[in-house]
Order: sequence, then structure tokens, then C-alpha cells
Amino acid sequence: MYSAWTLKYKPKSLSEIVGNTSAINLFKEWVKSWDTAVPKQRAAFLYGPSGIGKTVTVEALANDLNMEFIEKNASDYRTEEAINKFAGLASRYSSLFGVKRLILLDELDGLTGNADRGGIKAITEIVKKAQAPIILIANNAYDSRFTTLRNYCLLIEFKKPTTIEVLKYLMQLCRKEEIHAEENALKLIAHRSGGDVRSAVNDLQALAQGKKQLKYEDVAWLSYRDRQDTIFNVVRMAMYSRTCSVAKQSVDLADIDIDMLFEWIYENVPYHFTDPRDLVKAMESLAMADLYRGKIRATQDWSFLRYVIDYMTAGVCMARQHSKVGWVPFKFPTRIQSLSRSKAERALQLSIGAKIKPKFHISAKRSLTEVLPFISVIFRNNPQKAADIAQWLDLTEEMIIHLAGTEEKAKAIIALLE
Repeated sequence: MYSAWTLKYKPKSLSEIVGNTSAINLFKEWVKSWDTAVPKQRAAFLYGPSGIGKTVTVEALANDLNMEFIEKNASDYRTEEAINKFAGLASRYSSLFGVKRLILLDELDGLTGNADRGGIKAITEIVKKAQAPIILIANNAYDSRFTTLRNYCLLIEFKKPTTIEVLKYLMQLCRKEEIHAEENALKLIAHRSGGDVRSAVNDLQALAQGKKQLKYEDVAWLSYRDRQDTIFNVVRMAMYSRTCSVAKQSVDLADIDIDMLFEWIYENVPYHFTDPRDLVKAMESLAMADLYRGKIRATQDWSFLRYVIDYMTAGVCMARQHSKVGWVPFKFPTRIQSLSRSKAERALQLSIGAKIKPKFHISAKRSLTEVLPFISVIFRNNPQKAADIAQWLDLTEEMIIHLAGTEEKAKAIIALLE
């Protein structure tokens, strides 16, 4: 059974948190100061973008200090009456068994509208009198709703980890999963995550789970991803929505064209529809969508597009009747990856052809058809002569690897060059 790596490798100690060392140290010192006296600021307000470790930092600190951890969601306490029920938790530093208590009120951004104003006011009153450390979490602590509340809180900003910090963490996960990953592949995942560690881990799992190697070409088209609404969320919405209208809305959230979205859904349906009856219906809907895609290509009549969208989203999600709902990683479309690889190979071959062209005084096209096959044979069988040719043509390391066929043979040629 699959398990999400974000849960499997969830930090249990502060030493495992990625980035934000200064913020974490400040937070830790504030909590420990309660052992001496009640501090002037009885609440710590942790703020910053989603996915960078605010909540898990609180959980890890409670674990490190062996404290009773109480977590509540602010959206569950939207009124003054509901918040007051929560006040008793903050009235004592220790529980009935003498264990020190740490109270987290998460997702403060979820308090919106007139009905919540009493809730924010009540939270402020609780913070003023708290006898236990209270931690508040929001993306933006400087929202006008929190103006008064901020006066009674220690503000601690959490920033996005650097690409290098995320990269090192991904390397650790690959070692634990015994996956040999190319550094430039992990670097692309880390860069595309934009500092969102949770998103980076999800991407890595989707790309690498079940593999022993992860190459750059396996992740190269992450550049097509839209970080605001990731393609994973879009595909999940298309396949798991309970209504047709919601499923169809997924198309509006995807920053990719319809053909690309079709490939994503087509690739993932067999893994997410566990019941054969559901799978047949879903694939029939995709077949109809593909039929209308063909009509569009043949006639350029884009009025057929609405049928493509209906079948590939609403048709697919309504096919789910008996399939079990569980966590299954989304897979990148293999057909698109194959096209991406072949495109990269063609570009590399053209570059080699451009190197051959002036030496043989022939066109690049003739270079590819008449000369390149013979050079490839030499590179795969005679390292010394291959090294001479590589030097003569001024080939790059990437070109040598392509012509040699394997990295082992390429290393032998490069060693002779050096």
C-alpha cells in the first residue's frame, strides 16, 4: 500500500525541519522561557507561506520538550461562544498529570466575515490571560483583522527555505528510499517547488516511487507545471469530484492546454479506478473525448471542444461508483515524457550534425544520415579513435555520452581526452 512521503518522513524533531533556523531558535527560546515566568507576550504568532513547516515546527518542539500538544483549527471556532469553550485549555500551564502544555490554534486566516469578528476578539482576550503558551498560525500576520491581537503576540516570521536547503532534504529522502537521483533532477524539483517543502516531497514521490534511478529527463517537463494550482490538484479534481460542474471547473484551473490535461487524466485513470466496471466506463468516456479531439483536428471546428471537456472530466468522475478511495500517487504521462525525450535527442543529434558539417563540407542533414551512424559505431567499439574524433569535432560531454550509448563507455573516452 502506498503511503505519502510527507507523512512517512514527517519531522519528529526540530533538527529535522528544513530551513528557518533563526525563527525556530527564537520560538524554542520563547517556549522555554515559560519555565521561568509567564512572558510579556503570551502567544507566539507564526506566519509565512503555506508548506514551509510552521505547523510541523510546533509539533516537533512539543515532541522534543515532552509537552502535551493540543491542536485546534481556528475555522472550527468561528464565534465568541465557541472560542470561550477553548479558553479552559489555556488556563493552566500543566495538565492534570503535570505534563506541560502547548496549545496551537492553526489556520487563523480561516476566520472571515462578520461572524468571525467576535472570534478574533475572544482569542485576543484569551491570549491576554493565558497561563500556557499559545501558538497562532496564519499566512499573513499583518492582516487588518489581527491589528489588536498582534500587540499581545511575539511575531515570528517563517520564510521559504532556499533551493539548496530543499535540495539537500530531497537528497536525504532519496538515500532513505535507496533511489539514485541525478542532482540536476532534484535541483529542478527543488527550484520548481518555490520553497514549498511539502510540494517538493509530493513531486519527488510522484516522479520517483517504484524506481531505483531518477534522471533529469524524467523531471525535465516539470517546467510545464503551474504552482498556483498544481496539475496534481487539477487531475484529482477532474477524477474525484462529486458533481459534474465541479469536475468541469478543473479545466479552468489548469495552466496547460486541453491535450496535455487529457494525457494526464488518461495516464492516471487506471491507477485510481480500482473497480473494473468503473474503469471501463471511465476509459469509454476518454475514448469519446479523444474522438471529438480528432474531429477538431480534422475540421478545425472548435465547437466540439465542449464535448471533449465534458467527457474527459464529468464523464470520468461520474464513472466512479465502486472504486475504493485511497492515496495513490499521480504519474506523469509516459507518452509526453517519450516525446520530450525524443525531442531532446533530435536536438542533440542536430548539434552533432552541426559539428560534422564544416569538417566534411556537407549539409547537416547529410551529416546525420551518412556520417553519424559510422561515428556512433566507432564510439561504441573503439575508445581511442572515439577520443581522437571527439577532440577533432570539439564534442561536448553530453554529445560523447549520446554517441557512446552508455555512460561507462563515455567515461572511458572522456578519460582518454583528459
